[in-house]
Amino acid sequence: MRPDDPDDPDLDDPDLDDDDSLDDSLDAPIDETPPPAVDAALFERWRRPRFGAANPEPMDNPVWAWLIRTGISAWRANQHFDRSSFGSGPTWCCQRFGQSTTRLPDGREVLIAGEHEDYYDPDFYIYSDVIVRHPDGRLQIFGYPEADFPPTDFHTATLAGDRIVIIGNVGYPKHRQPGTTPVLTLDLKTFAVQALPTRGDPPSWINRHRAELADDKRAIVVRGGQLLLEDGTFVENIDDWCLHLDDGRWQRLTDRKWPRFAFTREDGRRHHLFEYQMAVWDAEFDPDKGDEALATELGTAPDYATFAAIYQPPVDFTVEEVDDDSDGAWRTTRLRVQGVVARYVDELGEMRLTIEGELPPAVIEALTTDFVEKLTRLENAPCICRRL
Repeated sequence: MRPDDPDDPDLDDPDLDDDDSLDDSLDAPIDETPPPAVDAALFERWRRPRFGAANPEPMDNPVWAWLIRTGISAWRANQHFDRSSFGSGPTWCCQRFGQSTTRLPDGREVLIAGEHEDYYDPDFYIYSDVIVRHPDGRLQIFGYPEADFPPTDFHTATLAGDRIVIIGNVGYPKHRQPGTTPVLTLDLKTFAVQALPTRGDPPSWINRHRAELADDKRAIVVRGGQLLLEDGTFVENIDDWCLHLDDGRWQRLTDRKWPRFAFTREDGRRHHLFEYQMAVWDAEFDPDKGDEALATELGTAPDYATFAAIYQPPVDFTVEEVDDDSDGAWRTTRLRVQGVVARYVDELGEMRLTIEGELPPAVIEALTTDFVEKLTRLENAPCICRRL
């Protein structure tokens, strides 16, 4: 997915344990059959997502319990009752991205919010609910007023004593506030959700990050993820932050002055580097397969020679291995230039270059100019570079 698409924010992040809620098993197929209590009338009654009227409002019902236990999609649920979300709004389900799972010492699991599908899908929805799985198989489902618990996804959920601290969000575009960092707490005794007032130097609107409780249990350290800029785009968070729980004070732990650049087509259209890579892979397995679709998109024959050299700038460099298990490794290229890592990340809409340290201005100019020229040739269209 595209992290810079403001309505389509669902890249997988293994640190969020997104898929723990699905209970997928490779050993046996899931029995999707609705239980006897779930008939068409009851399904229709509970088909739509909803906010709670109280903080919290218990929303236990057989329809949602069935969808939690099976982990099936909203589309699959509708199929069982010959329904469709087209024209009637999204269908509730527990197959989500950006949903956190917190395991409590007593064996319970607390699943918080998350989103289903992409913005263009009729079942796209960002949730603001809490699901509690008990060791004996019981389920509790809580809903909340939107004012108390707004739609939340790609947050972190950190257990701190008798509460879970929920930091960050992607959310719907209308809810995003650059320069602020949403922080909520979930009381594990009452399951009420409330905002945690904060002050100090917050990271800004952050998501897909990592959060870790400090050794003294009095603070949470936040790293990685993405931050929202004033223009509505997301950029990588390259600094570390600390939220002090005693007084809600944000503290910036690092201030890395890493040069960062974005490379885009001048006309605003997404680039075709992914299509180039797919064509190269296809040719390895099927040499006779044509690339007419890519040629049509570009308005000329693809320039595979330039594509092969796109990460070969006119400076001395070595290529560094990228951890195959890391998030986004398949779209990341790391070069070491004069002892400094130059990291290219394909955001599937634009290219980003982060220089993790200091390089002479002439070297930086060589890196950026070289990439713009090559991207222009590959796209058969003018491309530009802007500093982030």
